[in-house]
Amino acid sequence: MAERIVIVGAGGFGRETLDVVEAMIAAGEPLQLLGVVDSGPRPVDLGRLAERGIVYLGTEEEWLPTAAGDERFVVAIGSPSVREAVARRLSNAGLRATTFIHPRAVIGSRARIGDGVVITSGVQVSTNVSIGDHVHLNPASILGHDATLADFVSVNPGAIVSGNVIVESGVLLGAGSVVLAGLTVGAGATVGAAACVTKDVAGGTTVVGVPARLLEDRATP
Repeated sequence: MAERIVIVGAGGFGRETLDVVEAMIAAGEPLQLLGVVDSGPRPVDLGRLAERGIVYLGTEEEWLPTAAGDERFVVAIGSPSVREAVARRLSNAGLRATTFIHPRAVIGSRARIGDGVVITSGVQVSTNVSIGDHVHLNPASILGHDATLADFVSVNPGAIVSGNVIVESGVLLGAGSVVLAGLTVGAGATVGAAACVTKDVAGGTTVVGVPARLLEDRATP
């Protein structure tokens, strides 16, 4: 029987997640897409859903009372903190998360992948990688061997996480950024686009540049 699924988020990543789901269905995965939930959709996003024939199920508040309880969800919202808040509300309502992996993603041996994860086209996950719950891996991102990503991490397009890296919960790795081998990026940190991380990043900080430095220090010689 097909798994009944709902995508939460009608924005850009929500529609990219739709691409993943459609590719999975085309590859024979038994999925039934019920529609998309979004508590603050932009008119342009609703229009783009309509163009694709995707049903808008309403806001969380409108949809939850109508949910049968067997639906599985993915929160396709880019912000780690917002994604966490939404996922916890839905889980507390008794719903369960599911995981979407694009057929053109490459998953290495002995990889552990949590619930609520979205892995898009062109992603490469190496051997013995651990991916927590509600992680987003955007197109062409790469996870090296033995890397560990905690819950609610976002790895933006083209970012590279080298071997034996630890990425703690709620981290955002910007597009094209690189984290060198053996380092740790602390919980809630942000790594700017195209930054190269050459030393551990403290939790809750933002680093930018090559080599990556704290945002407030970026002008320091």
